[in-house]
Amino acid sequence: MLIGTYHHSIDPKSRIIVPSKFREELGCRFILTKGLDNCLFIYSMTEWEKFEDRIQELPIGSKDARTFVRYFFSSAVECDIDKQGRLTIPQNLREYAKIEKDLVTIGVQSRVEIWSRREWENYNAAADLSDNGIAEKMADLGI
Repeated sequence: MLIGTYHHSIDPKSRIIVPSKFREELGCRFILTKGLDNCLFIYSMTEWEKFEDRIQELPIGSKDARTFVRYFFSSAVECDIDKQGRLTIPQNLREYAKIEKDLVTIGVQSRVEIWSRREWENYNAAADLSDNGIAEKMADLGI
């Protein structure tokens, strides 16, 4: 399971360090794509295949399904980690996630999310992350 929060920066060659605990789970090759809320998603090849299997079950006649598939697959790239534990983020994905220098990588169960530090701080400021707010949302979800 992918968990935890790590703070890094992107180097001039658009490379970031993937935390070693994440590398263990992700393996040497994985998929990087647009995520939701202006972040990027990283899936291990195994998790991406599970995602693909679920996507293939969507009805092609549904406009929403086609939009969903295009959103995730058109920006997806297969990545390798170099010997120093880094990956290169393509320009289009850096722009989408508004990554300039400082970033945050978080583990979210079966995927890693990469956030610009500013976007991560904005997200957390806008979300109701108080104990009571979280408890209410958990109750709404039946947790």
